Amino acid sequence: MKPAHVTTPQELAIIRRAYARQVKAAAGADNPAVERAFATVPREDFLGPGPWQIPRDWGNYTPTPSADPVYLYTNDLVGIVPERRINNGQPSLHFYLLARAAPVVGEHIVHVGAGVGYYTAIMADITGPDGKVTAIEYDPDLAARARANLASYPQADVIEGDGGSVPFEDADIIYVNAGATRPAKTWLDRLKPSGRLVLPLTTDLNFSEDGWNKMHQRGAVFLITRRERDYDAEWISPVAIFPCVGTRDEASEKPLAAALQRGNAKRVRKLYRSDAIPGERCWLKAPGWCLAYD
Repeated sequence: MKPAHVTTPQELAIIRRAYARQVKAAAGADNPAVERAFATVPREDFLGPGPWQIPRDWGNYTPTPSADPVYLYTNDLVGIVPERRINNGQPSLHFYLLARAAPVVGEHIVHVGAGVGYYTAIMADITGPDGKVTAIEYDPDLAARARANLASYPQADVIEGDGGSVPFEDADIIYVNAGATRPAKTWLDRLKPSGRLVLPLTTDLNFSEDGWNKMHQRGAVFLITRRERDYDAEWISPVAIFPCVGTRDEASEKPLAAALQRGNAKRVRKLYRSDAIPGERCWLKAPGWCLAYD
């Protein structure tokens, strides 16, 4: 029997460039630095030995045909802890969110919910050796895997802990890769002037079968930009994503769920660290903060 072809490193380099182009097209965003990083960082270095588990239906995973890394260069999630439905996220979503955050060389990026470190490595590639990436991962096993996977990136540090309370240095970008019901005080405090916070806000039903089917009503990503005295806010995407430990509470979840049901998230323009804003100006008002139309 003729042995199965195994993709060579030279072929993978070409495939990786095509993958980056395809992911860019699916994202509907264009950022040369993000595209270059997707074309450079080997996804197979972060996901453990193949064959890999690909989620096809809710709760069901299908293994790749073999351990050939070529199967990782599609716009698919890949299971990293399939029994808990924890996945390496969809490349086009991350391309889009990173393009909107617009990282540049030399910046400090904080990655909350780093998983096994693949998207952390993409950030490290973008910010370069003069920049810094602080990866925070709550799960001890995933944090250990990320630390090992990122050993060749001296600009990347991995911290095991609660992403909503772990201290870190002031950041140009805080990229949250899990669903909160409110922005953590630390995230807003440590964001530099002109810094960007990628903030997924999700209801308690978001990471469920019903949540995936009704993403617009269960989760939204906002891009928060710090100004001198306040924070601009912009809706940029629906989302279904794993919950963020330490940044979820009932007092914010209930008004968030009601706001998502009402719609109009695209009208949001400001985040205030106060609930004293008049209700008619607010899309969402919760204890101590709000998202407002002006």
